[in-house]
Amino acid sequence: MALASNLRQDNQSVYVLHSYPFKETSLVVELFSQQFGRVAAVAKGARRPRSAMRGMLQSFQLLSGTWSGKNELKTLHSLDWAHGLVNLQGEALMCGFYMNELLLRLLPREDAHEALFDYYQTTLSTLSKSTDLATHLRRFELKLLQELGYAVPLIADEHGEVISASKQYRYEAEFGARAPHENHNGVQLSGSTLLDMAKDNYQNSLTQAQSKQLMRYLLAHYLGDKPLHTRQLLIDLQGF
Repeated sequence: MALASNLRQDNQSVYVLHSYPFKETSLVVELFSQQFGRVAAVAKGARRPRSAMRGMLQSFQLLSGTWSGKNELKTLHSLDWAHGLVNLQGEALMCGFYMNELLLRLLPREDAHEALFDYYQTTLSTLSKSTDLATHLRRFELKLLQELGYAVPLIADEHGEVISASKQYRYEAEFGARAPHENHNGVQLSGSTLLDMAKDNYQNSLTQAQSKQLMRYLLAHYLGDKPLHTRQLLIDLQGF
């Protein structure tokens, strides 16, 4: 349920997802906050060279933000560094931008998802230290859809029967796992892949390949016709 945030909110834990120009000298900053979800706020004068706010608009760093306002577009009063720094480089940096774009596209404004915020924070830290980037993206994609309330059943088929590791299924967004049929849409995959994903186990190469196909299909279904810019960049780089 959406949270009302009409009053001043001080020292809220936030990440900067994106910013874009607003009027002559200001920016609209899209924030992902722990207690209020995605918040849009105007950083007045942030485009001026000497603006203190300008240097704080760093993605992937935990910040402390203060804003106020009764409308959907708030006024951002301050941003300050919180604890620790995350250093994303190369492909890990692109993965971070991909996660941010997913949140911008799928997360409703002012709808709190504290568990997702914590998982986003953990994933950023993991990306900065790990080489198995694709697996961490699969985990984040699945967590995102589940936290937003999209059903992604992995242990039972459309009739409630327990998934068999030895069977083949056709996975459709509206139904889940179904018996393969030539007229069905969706993605064909092994029952073992679904069970592995349910157990958060991505060690098997088949699970890695099929989980990527499944998540790409599900995200495309919920995102609609407009593709993700960072997804295509990742595909061009390494086939994420």
